[in-house]
Amino acid sequence: MERDIGAGTAPAEPANAAGASQWLTLPACKRVLVVVHTEVYGQRLRDVLPLLESDLRIQVDFTIAPHAFNAGAARSLPWAQGSPLPWETALSRRYDLVLAAGSQGVDALRGPLLRLPHGAGHMKLSRPADDRDPGAPRTVGGLGRRYLVRHGRVVPRALALAHRDELLTLSRHCPEALPIAEVVGDATYDRLTASLPLRTRCRTALGLRGGQRLLLVSSTWGTESSFNRLDSLLPRLLSELPSDDYRIAVLVHPNVWSRHGDWQVRSWLSAARRRGIALVPPDADWRSMIIAADWVIGDHGSVTLYATLTQAAIILARFPAEDVDPASPGAELERIAPALSPSHPLPEQLAYAQAAHPAVEYARIAHRISSEPGRFGRNTRRLMYRLLELGEPAYEPSLPPLPLPRRLWGTHRTRRSHLGDVPA
Repeated sequence: MERDIGAGTAPAEPANAAGASQWLTLPACKRVLVVVHTEVYGQRLRDVLPLLESDLRIQVDFTIAPHAFNAGAARSLPWAQGSPLPWETALSRRYDLVLAAGSQGVDALRGPLLRLPHGAGHMKLSRPADDRDPGAPRTVGGLGRRYLVRHGRVVPRALALAHRDELLTLSRHCPEALPIAEVVGDATYDRLTASLPLRTRCRTALGLRGGQRLLLVSSTWGTESSFNRLDSLLPRLLSELPSDDYRIAVLVHPNVWSRHGDWQVRSWLSAARRRGIALVPPDADWRSMIIAADWVIGDHGSVTLYATLTQAAIILARFPAEDVDPASPGAELERIAPALSPSHPLPEQLAYAQAAHPAVEYARIAHRISSEPGRFGRNTRRLMYRLLELGEPAYEPSLPPLPLPRRLWGTHRTRRSHLGDVPA
């Protein structure tokens, strides 16, 4: 979560900018800037890019904005090779549309900004250290004034929301932004639900054998995340669950990788990895993992909330209710999902979570993630082209199905890398 949107003022357009257009093959394109603050934000923005594909009227540039979790942001850019625009260059240019999932520094960019969410709605509260007025109530992250207003002005031209209930949240924390808010739905919701029939293919792609069960341990970032309990949870999983019947994978929030470093995260989990627990790479598409999972042991991160869309049974290893908006679907999940017990055998707890799976309640919670199910592509493309002042292409927009996950099991070989032994 960011501190605020401030980052100075934008410099003027370079004097030779107009002359540079002589080298372009399509010089009259509308210019779109995709602003990536972190790996998570970049992953979110990649869901929007298919809505701009194949349109020769549009040129898309990418830049990485200053942020505490910058490391790893380049991994989320949609190419294997190449360099984004330097931030200083992006500040010097004028754009017809700016897309961002974060707020830090975007007030200095020149062009109409569309701010998109970067998680399952707006669930987490602002961190106490971010509050400018000591003792003031904590705001819902992303929807408070510090994220939307700069120098008395609402910065985004449009604010995309996933659910109509978020309009009420916005009215409490930043009512002056209500006129620019638009409910478009949630891309992850739509892509997950469309890809649920791929469950068997996802499990095969991971290397699961017939009859094996997949347990996915998920952690968000921060001191109240379940990452702080992995040193006790993972040894329990290894000692109490038969390795022939269960496969265990750990999904760690990219912000943990970013701030502590890839080598360090792998090092902390090296003992578990040597005993067969798979560590999901930070650039992997985690959504196919929860489709394949039989259980998700999680916390107050978005992954746990999105698991309500799948067949997975949910167990909460940690949930700091004081850091979550009590009106959010995440808070409702905490009131319903079973909590991990330190004193009862894990096989019993897993069996209980499956037998007591509150499918009706989970469906209700999942419904609160998006009030525009299946319509994110249509709604978001319409909004972007309106801001671009262009007519939409004459075909229905669509989002691709989720990619199959990378293979995590099925061979005893390991390959050497600069990070150490990695399962092949």
